[in-house]
Amino acid sequence: DTGATRRYPPPLITTREPVKFEVMAIIAVVVLLGILGALLLLPRNHKSGNLKKVQSDSSTQVSKTYTKADVALHNKRTDCWVIIKDKVYDVTSYVEEHPGGDAILTHAGDDSTEGFFGPQHATRVFDMVEDFYIGDLKQ
Repeated sequence: DTGATRRYPPPLITTREPVKFEVMAIIAVVVLLGILGALLLLPRNHKSGNLKKVQSDSSTQVSKTYTKADVALHNKRTDCWVIIKDKVYDVTSYVEEHPGGDAILTHAGDDSTEGFFGPQHATRVFDMVEDFYIGDLKQ
């Protein structure tokens, strides 16, 4: 022994690295759980917001046809059907929520195609209206 102090190479893994890894792993798990929790809390159907469908899912039904006379009977605030591009929609549950107020009643029981496609409507109404579809206009 020469009396000189031996120098050893520094350890490859320090005791602090596993702690850093554990903290990072815990943070990653918390973030993932937060994202998953948020996804569970978000509504699954964004198309219609808070609106309720009046009819059951139209994709599982045979499409019903209505005459203009049938539609004309539903021409008031508490019973409001409209025709848009030869399709019939029961918008009764939406009348009170309509941002344009009573403008939706202007063509209650009648063809509302022109008013529906006016510049006042945001593009989301084109998706929303499908929730109210009840059938086709008989030609």
